Amino acid sequence: MRQLWRHGWMHNRVRMIVGSLLVKHLLQPWWDGAAWFWDTLVDGDLANNSLNWQWIAGSGVDAAPYFRIYNPIMQGEKFDADGHYVREFVPELAKLPDRWLHRPWEAPAEVLRGAGVALGRTYPNPVVDHEAGRARALAALRSLKGVE
Repeated sequence: MRQLWRHGWMHNRVRMIVGSLLVKHLLQPWWDGAAWFWDTLVDGDLANNSLNWQWIAGSGVDAAPYFRIYNPIMQGEKFDADGHYVREFVPELAKLPDRWLHRPWEAPAEVLRGAGVALGRTYPNPVVDHEAGRARALAALRSLKGVE
C-alpha cells in the first residue's frame, strides 16, 4: 500500500495479493478495495479495476476459481526472494535476514533485536493468520453456495 500511495501504481502481482488479503482473508467487500484503488491509481481504468477486483473476489464474469486464496507469505518468498521490494517499501524490516523478511513474527527474538524490529511497536503483528483466514474465507464462500 505504501508503493500505491507513493507512486500511484503497483505491480499486478502485488495488486492480486492485496486484493486476496482484503476480500478473502479479511472478508471485506471487493468494491471497497476497488474504490481505494480507483482513487489512488494513476493508471486507473474503471472497467479493468472493477473486473480485477471482481476476479480476485471470485464474483466476476470470468471463470476465476472462487477458492483461489493467495498466501501472501509464499508469494513474497517466491516473487521477492532477495527482499528488494520489501526492503524498499517496508524499511522497518530492511535489516532482517532474507529468511525472516516475509515472516518476521516467526523470527527468533535475538534476530528481531539485531534488526531493530519490535513486533507490535516498530512493526505490527499480523492482522490475520493465513491458515485461519483461508479457512474462514472458504467457510464463508461455502455458506453462500449453500454447501455444507
